[in-house]
Formats: sequence, structure tokens, C-alpha cells
Amino acid sequence: MKRAFPSPFEIPTPPGAEGWEEMYPPYLRFSEHRRATEESRLWVWNSMHFPEPMYPFDIITADDGYIGIGQINARIFLLPTALGIEHRVLNGYVYISGIPVTDPQEVERRARIFTERAGYYYRNWNELYGKWLGKVQETIRELEALRVPDLPEVEPDSVVMEGRGLGSAYDLLVAYHRLLESFCKIYQYHFELLVLGYAAYLSFTQFCKQHFPEISDQTVAKMVAGLEQDIPIFRPDEELKRLARLAQALGVAPEVKRSRTPQELEEALSATEAGKRWLQEFRGAQHPWFYYSCGNGFYHYHGSWVENLDVPLSAIRRYVELLEAGERIDRDIPGLIAERDRITAAYRNLLPDDSTRQAFDEALGLARTVFPYVEGHGFYVEHWHWTVFWQKARQFGQLLAKYGFLHQPDDVFCLHRHEVSQALEELRLVWATGAEPLGPKYWPPIVARRRTILERLREWTPPPALGPAPDEVTDPMLIMLWGVTTERIQEWLGQAEGGENTLTGYAASPGVVEGTARVIRAVEQLDEVQPGEILVAPLTMANWTPVFARIRAVVCDIGGIMSHAAIVAREYGLPAVVGTRFGTSRIRTGQRIRVDGNRGVVTVLE
Repeated sequence: MKRAFPSPFEIPTPPGAEGWEEMYPPYLRFSEHRRATEESRLWVWNSMHFPEPMYPFDIITADDGYIGIGQINARIFLLPTALGIEHRVLNGYVYISGIPVTDPQEVERRARIFTERAGYYYRNWNELYGKWLGKVQETIRELEALRVPDLPEVEPDSVVMEGRGLGSAYDLLVAYHRLLESFCKIYQYHFELLVLGYAAYLSFTQFCKQHFPEISDQTVAKMVAGLEQDIPIFRPDEELKRLARLAQALGVAPEVKRSRTPQELEEALSATEAGKRWLQEFRGAQHPWFYYSCGNGFYHYHGSWVENLDVPLSAIRRYVELLEAGERIDRDIPGLIAERDRITAAYRNLLPDDSTRQAFDEALGLARTVFPYVEGHGFYVEHWHWTVFWQKARQFGQLLAKYGFLHQPDDVFCLHRHEVSQALEELRLVWATGAEPLGPKYWPPIVARRRTILERLREWTPPPALGPAPDEVTDPMLIMLWGVTTERIQEWLGQAEGGENTLTGYAASPGVVEGTARVIRAVEQLDEVQPGEILVAPLTMANWTPVFARIRAVVCDIGGIMSHAAIVAREYGLPAVVGTRFGTSRIRTGQRIRVDGNRGVVTVLE
């Protein structure tokens, strides 16, 4: 009998979370109207991007994201074998399911179009990336300049004297629409190049597996590793290292290490010229490099470095301590490149003729050209833009709170964006007419109930997948980013019932080490990581990069060969196993474990 995960229609509501469905639009929920279709497909909990229950407003990060990727896949570039990714919300958590193309004739038709359109982008990649960068930065500047209008008691004289004819009620409507448009726009740009980046890497991988059937995914990845360029997603961490070195050079390292808050740092360094210079550099780095989420950017409450300077200051202190101990804090880029070139030459020499070697060179050259974007683009989208987006959304909450529609600004995130539009529509109406509003009586009880529901949902553990286990997983995004492979699905089904001390996952970065485990679930806990420990986490995010300089290996519940943990571990030369699914639940801090990044195996030794 074919094994399966639970049906989405069989999952009970956690006690105390009854009514959670009202927080999300009906099209995002599993529905009896689509039951036959939805029960016939595999749905995977997207715990990489959405590890926590979604606030109603925050679900925009899923909606616009899957619009963006679906549009690129299905309507613009026409990936031959994959359309978009559907998503559903169950008990507040996001599940995804890829939509494959299975008709051979349709695959062939799409392949012809994809080859032409993708080829244009690949041939002009650097020029198009330059345009992309300009578009993205302009979108961020537009959002930063967005003004959330107040609703004054009396409009200023300029409205009359300039014959404007438009009042603040119009400005408020336009501003909210601009906020949502900006988020949709940045997500469209997000996927403009990303899917092509994955496609080029996948094409090189397929070439290698065709000619070298026994080659591992990590060996392929090592031929593309060694990001020499100034990759934006690494730049915030590089700024912290620069500030740590500068603190040593200026002789202010003791003050930097002693200061536990930004206020203490300001007081300690303002008394000397050297200290003032360091503070000037510290402030100068903040825009834009500290517009860096303290989480993964997908939740409004994660905050960012620029809003919580304790986070970057803590990392700077750690780097200062490592420098004083004589430790290396940089990636060994020359070593990575030497190893990359050695492996590349060895495999290239095995190819039978010049034409095959030329095809290898072309596929590898393209993968290396596009690969920096795959990891680097996230800074502009998921960190810089989204930090500003959450700040602006909160300003609409401030306006609604001012007029009693909400108790506090962050209550706005307990309403989905269509409900926020309703609340603002009524506010515009009653402000314009002087009528009595319903909102102050209507919205606060809804917000209070939803906060309770979200707390109950946070206590619930979602199943890793729903529905039938497929015979084969073919979606390239599911495989490369999330590590959802046919083998992994079968292992999840088996491991879910076992209690063994061995975990299997994706061999993401080579090497074998033993050491003490440190289980970390949030960025706020990174200070607990001691030099030489093995990091065990649900996943790592871009703002976790500073910790890679002082650990021995990485184990993650989630991820594939293109996940953040996999890429950064390879750049730092650390063994890594990702996609274990149960690492954080079966490993405890203090246990001695072995990480075999060659085979994708983690063993609990005690």
C-alpha cells in the first residue's frame, strides 16, 4: 500500500484556535470545493520561509511571492516542466505544492519558448542585471519617500490657494495603494532573474550528471563556489568585520567590547577623537547595510538591525574577540577558488572531446555568471525593501490607532490587507463627513481574538507534509531550494516513526567533524554559540552569517543545495547537512555529534 502523509482535511484545529480561518482570504484555505484535487497532491510545509504562523497582514509575503514565481515560470519565460507553486494556509502555516507540466508536447512547446527568451537574458546577463539593480534601488527610494498622510482637523490653506481640488482622503487612498503596489513590484523584480539563475545552475548540474553519473550534488556546487564578487547579501557581515578591525586599529576595541547597548557605546566613544571617528563609520554603515532583518524578513515583528542595533553590536563584539584571539574571520576565498579550479580541471579532463569540453565550459561559465545573483539579490528585496515596507505599514497602523480603530499600531498586522483597506475606507469617510465611526467598536475585539488564536497556533507543530507521497519529485525549485527530493520524502515517512540516533539529510557541504551541538532557534540566541561548536538550527538566514566564522559545522532541519546554510557553509569551508527535518527535535545542546557532509549523515554520539 502506498504510504502517505495526513490529508489536509483530517488535520484538527488546535484547542483555543477555533475560527482561525477568518484571518485569511478563502482562496488560501483548503476547500471542500477543491477537495478532490487538493487531496490528490503533495503539500509541503514551507518552514524555510514561513516557520511561524502567519499574521493576517503578513500573508502578503506568500501571496505576492507565489504570484511572482508563477508569473515568471508559467507566463513569461515558460519553464518547460514546471508552472507555479500553489500555496494554502492550514492552522496559520503555509503549505506549498508545485504544479508540473506533464504533457510531452507541451513540454516541448514551452522548451522552445524558454530557450529563446532565457537565452536572451543569459547572453545579456550583466547588462540586464545592471538594469535590474537600478529598478530595484529606485523602487526602494520610492517606498522610502512614501508619505502616510495625516488627516488634519482643517486642510492647510495651500489646498485652497493652489486650487488643488484634492484632499487628504484622496492622499490616504493613494498612499495605501502605493504601499501594496511597491511590495508587488519588488517581488516581481525578485523573480525576474532568480528563476533563470536556478535554471542555469540546474542545467550545469544535469550536464555533469549526464557525463559523470556518480558525481555528487556538492561536487557540482563546489565547481561554482568561491564568490569573489562583492555579493550584497554578504556586505552587512563584511561591514561588521570592517568595524571590528577599525576598532582595533583605532584603539577603541575595549570600549566596543564593554558597551552592551548603543547608548553605552555612544557615551564611551564620544569622549575621544578616535571614538568619534569609529562612531561616524558605524553610523555611515547603517544605510543601507543595517536594513537587514533580524529574522528572514517575512514577518513584521522580526525587526531589523537598524531598528535593533544591539544585534550588529553583538556581532561586532564577537569579531573583536576572535581577532584578539588570533582567529581568522574572513572566508578563505583563495582556498575555495583553488579547490574549485582543481575539481573543475579534474572533471573537465575526463570529457571525451573538445566539443563536449566546450559545452562544459559554456554551462559552467553561465552558472558562475548567474550564481552570485542567486544568493545576493535577497539583500535588496527581503531585507532593505521589506524593512522599509514594514515600517510604512506600521505608520498606517499608527493612523488607525490615532482615531481609535486600533489600540496600538502593530494591531494593523492582525488584519489582512483587504481588511486594512476597509478600515481606511471608513476612516476616510468619517473624517470627511464628521460622522460617528463604527471602526473603534468593530476592529479591536477582532484583533484581541486573533492575537489569542495566533498564540495557540504557535504552540502547534505542523506535519512536514500533507497528502500522498509522489512517485517522483521533479520540480527544480522544490529540489534545489527546499531539498524536497523523492528520497527525502521517503526518509521523512520513515524517520517520523523512528527514534534512531542517526539522521539523514542533504549533503550540502563536504567534510566530517565531531563536536558539541548547540541548538539555536532564533537570531537572539546566537550569542550562546561558543567557538568550535556545531550549529543545529531549523534553518539559517542571511543575518546569521557572522556565526559561521566560529563554528565547525552546520545541521539544518530544512534546505537543499541552494539554501542559505548550504551556500554559506561551502563559502566558509564548513561541513553541512541540511534537510534533516528532525535535527532540532532529536539533538540537544551539549550532546556530542558527528556531521558527515560527504554523505549527508548526522550521528548523535552520546
